[in-house]
Amino acid sequence: MNATEVLAIREIKVLQQAQAQYIARFNKYASTLAELGPPSSGKPGPKAADLIPASLASGDKDGYLFTLKLTQQGYAINANPKVYPTLGQRTFYSDQTMVIRQNWAAEPANVSSPALK
Repeated sequence: MNATEVLAIREIKVLQQAQAQYIARFNKYASTLAELGPPSSGKPGPKAADLIPASLASGDKDGYLFTLKLTQQGYAINANPKVYPTLGQRTFYSDQTMVIRQNWAAEPANVSSPALK
């Protein structure tokens, strides 16, 4: 279980870096994981920037479900175990501040959750 949580944290860091690259290229944050992922055909662009692997762009990776949405301040990432508490006892949240937050419960972590140390 700890291994899946560590992998989820690593994938959040990948998403944070991808968002930083996306905004540098397109002057806005990606609104979906697909926008950060590889194109189904043709060259990368704002609809599919090829900044993360297809496995992460699907939102289902390493026992966790990942979501990305735009907020008034920037963006929000959530990572929740597919099967709580079997695959993970923590949920995770991050945003444009690059701080990863955690919740030791099934409820999704949010901006008010404690920062990961």
